[in-house]
Amino acid sequence: MSSSQSSSTLQGDSVANTPEASGLDFSYLPSIYVLPAHLSENELHEAEDALVACGALLTHEIKDARILLGNISKERRARFELRTAQVRTESLDRSMGNVSSRRLNNPTAASVTKSRKLDDGRRSSMRSPVTSTAEDASKLTDPGTYSPAQNGGKGAINPMSQLSITTPGSKRMAAAQEPNSIRDSDSIITVVKLEWLHHCLMKQALQPFELYTIYEARLIPPGSMVASERPPQPSTGKDTTMNTSEQSELGKEVISGIIERAKADAEVNTNPLIRRARKRDHIKDVMSKDFTGRTFTSSAGDKRRLQLLRQTTSEQDEGFLGPVPTTPDWVKEKKIYSCERITLTNPPNEAFIEQLKKIRTARLLTADEVGVRAYSTSIASLAAYPHKISSAQEILSIPGCDQKIAQLFHEWRESNGHLQAIDDINSDPVLQVLNLFYNIWGIGATTAREFFYGRGWRDLDDIVEYGWKSLTRVQQIGVKYYDEFKLKIPATEVELIAGEIKAHAVRLTDSSLEAIIVGGHRRGNLESGDVDVILTHRSERATLNLISDVVDSLEASGSITHVLSLSLTNSKRDQQPLPLRSLTSPAGHGFDTLDKALVVWQDQNWPSRAADLAADPEMRNPNPHRRVDIIVSPWRTIGCAVIGWTSGTTFNRDIRRYAKRVKGWKFDSSG
Repeated sequence: MSSSQSSSTLQGDSVANTPEASGLDFSYLPSIYVLPAHLSENELHEAEDALVACGALLTHEIKDARILLGNISKERRARFELRTAQVRTESLDRSMGNVSSRRLNNPTAASVTKSRKLDDGRRSSMRSPVTSTAEDASKLTDPGTYSPAQNGGKGAINPMSQLSITTPGSKRMAAAQEPNSIRDSDSIITVVKLEWLHHCLMKQALQPFELYTIYEARLIPPGSMVASERPPQPSTGKDTTMNTSEQSELGKEVISGIIERAKADAEVNTNPLIRRARKRDHIKDVMSKDFTGRTFTSSAGDKRRLQLLRQTTSEQDEGFLGPVPTTPDWVKEKKIYSCERITLTNPPNEAFIEQLKKIRTARLLTADEVGVRAYSTSIASLAAYPHKISSAQEILSIPGCDQKIAQLFHEWRESNGHLQAIDDINSDPVLQVLNLFYNIWGIGATTAREFFYGRGWRDLDDIVEYGWKSLTRVQQIGVKYYDEFKLKIPATEVELIAGEIKAHAVRLTDSSLEAIIVGGHRRGNLESGDVDVILTHRSERATLNLISDVVDSLEASGSITHVLSLSLTNSKRDQQPLPLRSLTSPAGHGFDTLDKALVVWQDQNWPSRAADLAADPEMRNPNPHRRVDIIVSPWRTIGCAVIGWTSGTTFNRDIRRYAKRVKGWKFDSSG
């Protein structure tokens, strides 16, 4: 069932009616939780309002619920929702059938709950044996609406009897007859399609849960073993169930709390800043529970182990052999800025560096900004170190590398290139989804977390089905070409793309125009994630507004299929360098203010083009779409532009800090 279906349903049926007015009474059901996945905020509130209007015991804590209503259709998704909410479950034995089947097949305990109206309008429950006739069996499995007429006028069959959950009024009597079954039912959680609520409201009658059940499982208490491993416990003979009045009071307290929270929410819902802050705090709290104690996050326990390593490790313990390598000058002088040293294209410690990059990405996805900066600094230092590292003590001598990096290297070396943190990253289901979203072009780590925690999306299909219209145009393009954008671009193709860009630019200016390939290609990478090309000319008049003309020309040729962003900031200020601002000023201009176009590129030529188009004029271009950045820089700022667009994030950060703190200058790719 799609979110649009649930929305139209709940809007079409009045949810303001009371249970008596609507003919529905959910008051005897266990606590219900509505899964937010695939539901907008309004749709979620409509579903909750409908349940409260029918007297349901609604809870906002998933761990307190025994029935979960969700806009989902697969057991795998239900398991994932429970797992991400840290609710441990054990699937009920399929070979024994579901709960309803076991109850109906139990000759000593099989019975159904029938409800009848009392004089005061409340429902009471009584139990009657289940006969083995085909007629009675059809009554229990009839997918249609249950009504008194279908049961000989004796009252509607309670659908919850199929879930082995009894009404409050019959709980004490049922416990006496079926102690094991009822006691077990308290630990059973059932995930039901939201369609159940929709059909109940539409038909104004209770519907059987069996037809809508996605997943049935037994809850596993924290720290407990699964049921198959748990030793049998002797029965105490004590009745721990609540009577009708106690459960009624509990229901009133819960509903009263819901109403009070709703009133408090209404006071701040009109302030968008408060709403965003609350949502951000909620995501932070939930995410903290998901990742607390994981090996790829910061933890107090690491500090103890690191201190132990420092006290006991020596070169001999680490297996250090051979002569001591010559220490680079920047290591001796403890230079901390990456712009003060040479970074190697193929560093000797590249295998270990790749592991650190994965941990850095995990820190980024989990909103650990301090950890991201620390790992970035360490990675930059290790990439510049010219010798293969042999010991953790050698790591500690490198500026920017601390005890945590030394500990990771020790573990990595002792386990032959294996890190437990990497295993945890690769096996964490939440982190895998966050990384999937993060790899969409136009979506950063913050938006990835919003997609997962705020909107309940779990894959690209969820984004397309439930949130396509809410995406920006750039994000839609990123999703559409997700697989193609992830393909690496060979160096030869990078040069071909740059050559075509230059050819169009030369036709618009003259042969003095220069095109410089920057980015990873200029750093010596054999493959690149995208293509970065800077256009420059010795005449400033030639570069003024040049970016617009180049993009128009390439669009006309078909090479540019989409323009993601077009900036003319530099031309609008007549290509003048930015003034030197006060060093204490918090204002900034971002990465740079050069004219630039971020575009999607597709090569219009392929070997069999003529033959393919002759056979089928509608033949689609088989070439993958590429991400290309075209930058235009005046001649006097070309040096800064090349440095800024060739270097990585850490180098750009460090050169700005170095210029400001050491030289008292300002560095910007715009000059």
